[in-house]
Amino acid sequence: MSLRFKPKFNVKKGDSVVVISGDDKNLSTPRTVLSINLEKGKILVEGVGIVKKHRKPTAQNTAGTIIEQESYIDISNVMLWDSKKLVPTKITRTRVNNKLVRISKKSGEAIK
Repeated sequence: MSLRFKPKFNVKKGDSVVVISGDDKNLSTPRTVLSINLEKGKILVEGVGIVKKHRKPTAQNTAGTIIEQESYIDISNVMLWDSKKLVPTKITRTRVNNKLVRISKKSGEAIK
Protein backbone atom coordinates (compact mmCIF):
# COMPACT_ATOMS: atom_id res chain seq x y z
CA MET A 1 0.00 0.00 0.00
CA SER A 2 1.37 3.38 -0.96
CA LEU A 3 2.03 5.73 1.94
CA ARG A 4 2.01 8.93 -0.10
CA PHE A 5 -1.35 9.77 1.40
CA LYS A 6 -2.56 8.52 4.76
CA PRO A 7 -5.37 6.01 4.20
CA LYS A 8 -8.75 6.73 5.77
CA PHE A 9 -10.59 3.76 7.17
CA ASN A 10 -14.10 3.70 8.61
CA VAL A 11 -13.08 1.41 11.49
CA LYS A 12 -11.35 2.50 14.70
CA LYS A 13 -9.94 0.63 17.67
CA GLY A 14 -12.71 -0.44 20.04
CA ASP A 15 -15.48 -0.46 17.39
CA SER A 16 -17.93 -3.31 17.03
CA VAL A 17 -17.60 -5.06 13.67
CA VAL A 18 -18.83 -8.20 11.92
CA VAL A 19 -16.71 -10.40 9.66
CA ILE A 20 -18.30 -10.47 6.20
CA SER A 21 -15.93 -12.91 4.46
CA GLY A 22 -13.42 -15.62 5.23
CA ASP A 23 -13.38 -18.66 7.51
CA ASP A 24 -14.78 -16.72 10.48
CA LYS A 25 -17.69 -15.15 8.56
CA ASN A 26 -20.62 -14.39 10.84
CA LEU A 27 -22.99 -11.54 10.03
CA SER A 28 -24.96 -11.76 13.26
CA THR A 29 -22.24 -11.67 15.95
CA PRO A 30 -20.44 -8.35 16.57
CA ARG A 31 -16.82 -8.47 17.69
CA THR A 32 -14.42 -5.84 19.04
CA VAL A 33 -11.48 -4.34 17.13
CA LEU A 34 -8.24 -4.82 19.09
CA SER A 35 -5.81 -2.94 16.82
CA ILE A 36 -5.34 -1.60 13.30
CA ASN A 37 -2.24 -1.63 11.10
CA LEU A 38 -2.68 1.39 8.80
CA GLU A 39 0.41 0.72 6.67
CA LYS A 40 -0.72 -2.77 5.64
CA GLY A 41 -4.49 -2.21 5.78
CA LYS A 42 -4.93 -5.02 8.30
CA ILE A 43 -7.08 -5.28 11.41
CA LEU A 44 -6.95 -7.42 14.56
CA VAL A 45 -10.39 -8.57 15.73
CA GLU A 46 -11.02 -10.59 18.89
CA GLY A 47 -11.69 -14.27 18.23
CA VAL A 48 -11.03 -14.05 14.48
CA GLY A 49 -8.14 -15.62 12.57
CA ILE A 50 -6.93 -17.84 15.41
CA VAL A 51 -3.44 -19.27 14.77
CA LYS A 52 -1.27 -21.56 16.89
CA LYS A 53 2.21 -20.44 17.97
CA HIS A 54 4.62 -23.15 19.12
CA ARG A 55 7.04 -22.14 21.90
CA LYS A 56 10.28 -24.02 22.37
CA PRO A 57 11.23 -25.29 25.83
CA THR A 58 13.41 -22.87 27.82
CA ALA A 59 15.08 -22.90 31.22
CA GLN A 60 12.06 -21.18 32.79
CA ASN A 61 9.53 -23.25 30.84
CA THR A 62 10.86 -26.78 30.52
CA ALA A 63 7.83 -28.00 28.57
CA GLY A 64 7.11 -26.40 25.21
CA THR A 65 3.71 -24.80 24.83
CA ILE A 66 1.24 -24.09 22.07
CA ILE A 67 -0.38 -20.65 22.26
CA GLU A 68 -3.53 -19.75 20.34
CA GLN A 69 -3.83 -16.08 19.39
CA GLU A 70 -5.58 -13.84 16.86
CA SER A 71 -3.88 -12.85 13.63
CA TYR A 72 -4.45 -9.86 11.38
CA ILE A 73 -7.10 -10.01 8.66
CA ASP A 74 -7.70 -7.58 5.82
CA ILE A 75 -9.74 -4.52 6.76
CA SER A 76 -12.03 -5.06 3.77
CA ASN A 77 -13.31 -8.30 5.37
CA VAL A 78 -15.12 -6.48 8.19
CA MET A 79 -18.10 -4.14 8.38
CA LEU A 80 -19.23 -1.82 11.16
CA TRP A 81 -22.07 -2.99 13.41
CA ASP A 82 -25.08 -0.74 13.91
CA SER A 83 -26.09 -1.27 17.54
CA LYS A 84 -29.50 0.38 17.09
CA LYS A 85 -30.77 -1.69 14.14
CA LEU A 86 -28.57 -4.72 15.02
CA VAL A 87 -27.28 -5.11 11.44
CA PRO A 88 -23.99 -4.43 9.63
CA THR A 89 -23.88 -0.95 8.10
CA LYS A 90 -21.89 1.38 5.90
CA ILE A 91 -21.10 4.87 7.15
CA THR A 92 -20.96 8.42 5.93
CA ARG A 93 -18.89 11.22 7.41
CA THR A 94 -20.51 14.53 8.36
CA ARG A 95 -18.94 17.60 9.88
CA VAL A 96 -20.57 18.70 13.15
CA ASN A 97 -19.05 21.62 15.11
CA ASN A 98 -15.87 21.42 12.96
CA LYS A 99 -15.44 17.75 13.85
CA LEU A 100 -15.97 14.75 11.56
CA VAL A 101 -18.63 12.37 12.86
CA ARG A 102 -19.31 8.88 11.50
CA ILE A 103 -23.02 8.38 10.76
CA SER A 104 -24.63 4.99 10.14
CA LYS A 105 -26.45 4.73 6.82
CA LYS A 106 -28.98 2.23 8.19
CA SER A 107 -30.17 4.10 11.30
CA GLY A 108 -28.82 7.63 10.78
CA GLU A 109 -27.27 7.62 14.29
CA ALA A 110 -23.71 8.69 15.08
CA ILE A 111 -21.26 5.87 15.75
CA LYS A 112 -19.34 6.35 18.96
